[in-house]
Amino acid sequence: MEAGDGGVDSKDLRQQSKAFDKLTDRVEDRQLDSSRAQSAMASIAASAEAEKNAMILREKELAAVKINAADVDIIANELELDKKVAERTLREHKGDAVAAIRSLLH
Repeated sequence: MEAGDGGVDSKDLRQQSKAFDKLTDRVEDRQLDSSRAQSAMASIAASAEAEKNAMILREKELAAVKINAADVDIIANELELDKKVAERTLREHKGDAVAAIRSLLH
């Protein structure tokens, strides 16, 4: 194209730009409102804190369950498990060795 065709070049460029925009479906970037972002972050933090508290409460409940040390040994030895796994499973089943073994076998 020659220097004298300057008007045609800008018109072509505008048409190409419009065509490109249609092809890519560009959407203008939006800035998040800072208060909405802070609110979302606070909600996430509160949810994480609630999950943490629920997990701590669950661990306290499991620690309060009375279990027989002999049951832990039997489960660990017979099923070839770590004693911590056997103890945790036994506590989760409120000390019921049969229920704990059944859950480990299924």
